[in-house]
Amino acid sequence: MVKLSRFIAVALVSFATATAGADPPTVMVLPFSGAIGPATAEFVTRGLERADKEGAQLVVLQIDTPGGLDTSMRVIIKAILASRVPVAVFVGPSGARAASAGTYILYASHIAAMAPGTNLGAATPIQIGMPSPSSPSPGPDKDKDKEKDKDKAKAGEESHGSQDTLTRKQVHDASAYIRGLAQMRGRNAEWGERAVREAVSLSADEALAQHVIDLSARDVTDLVAKLDGRKVTTSAGERSLATSDAVVITLAPDWKSQFLAIITDPSVALILMMLGVYGLFFEFSNPGWVLPGVVGGICLLVGLFALQMLPVNYAGLALILLGITFFIAEAFVPSYGSLGVGGVIAFAIGAVMLIDTDVPGFGIPLALIAALAVVSGVFVFLIAAVALRARRRPIVTGSEELIGSAGEMLEDAQTEGWARIHSESWRVHSALPLRRGQQVRVTARNGLVLTVAPVNETNKGG
Repeated sequence: MVKLSRFIAVALVSFATATAGADPPTVMVLPFSGAIGPATAEFVTRGLERADKEGAQLVVLQIDTPGGLDTSMRVIIKAILASRVPVAVFVGPSGARAASAGTYILYASHIAAMAPGTNLGAATPIQIGMPSPSSPSPGPDKDKDKEKDKDKAKAGEESHGSQDTLTRKQVHDASAYIRGLAQMRGRNAEWGERAVREAVSLSADEALAQHVIDLSARDVTDLVAKLDGRKVTTSAGERSLATSDAVVITLAPDWKSQFLAIITDPSVALILMMLGVYGLFFEFSNPGWVLPGVVGGICLLVGLFALQMLPVNYAGLALILLGITFFIAEAFVPSYGSLGVGGVIAFAIGAVMLIDTDVPGFGIPLALIAALAVVSGVFVFLIAAVALRARRRPIVTGSEELIGSAGEMLEDAQTEGWARIHSESWRVHSALPLRRGQQVRVTARNGLVLTVAPVNETNKGG
């Protein structure tokens, strides 16, 4: 009986081991392309968390990016450095690139790989990567030009000093950042600094030869096969990759990431904010419509949420709000267009200044700014024209409208009697005797008594 129990126990353990070993290891691929922004950072962060929960062998970030926002890039890098699962950055497919922020992310990864025909580099922060002034061309007046240049340099030294200092600080910070990542992963730190300071780039073959990347692969399948047995060190310690029989799972951005990518587009965020303000304006000026207020409130909140995730110039945002305020005031104040013109100007300047970065993919097209400014201006002037026309119309209701109205006497009266005016019976007073059926015209009102005069007498008096 004892032997039988041992046999059953051994069989159960063997079955459990076989069952556990039946599940193949998984490799999660997180592809993203385009400018790196808040949506990309959120997608990568949640993908790494899911890979850790599901016990994935490896996460592959397949990237093709011209760069992106510094804040979003640093969120991604922090997530990679803290990841318990090895992270490989793969620049692919052929023709892709990892420029600017993509280079930093590649340097931070546990494994860096590129497909043939790809490139990386140009990691100088775009907002400070301005070309230096060109030197004067040689010629007979070269000495005079030099003297002029010296005078200009002295004159502008004070004004440009703070900007140059800020530029140097940002370049040194970026250089130290990429050098630290390179030293952590054992990659070419000198070339990383050159990518920041000189904006140089490398092809895939050159990057492999200069130890910027670890290997080259045709595609993700080839990369996964080449990484089998490689040892990497993560935040959880050393890991040995077993990817020979791994199942590759590609995680596409879900609805949340796609929605975030849409609303964090600066153009969309600006349009949402405009729709929100105008929706609330309609609701407040016409209480009871409900729909404009609901849609406007939602759009305004979503637009402001998107703007707080972007590098916003608050002076530009203030100018936009000031311009919208002028638009609304134009509809209520008879300024003869001055508020409307000022609103268009303030809105246009604020929209140009709104996004405080020159990163590709995060600018607001000038055509969109012009279209919104023109549409808003036309809309406001139409409202002002309608309001002015309504102001000039004759009064059709109220006590003022009774003055000059015609009526008919309901009875004979020496000084006071009753008359029908506007289909209503009114007590009337007259200085002359009146007959029943006689036409009269209202000349004044005193409370609920109207002063009238015979129509023929009115005509004589006129």
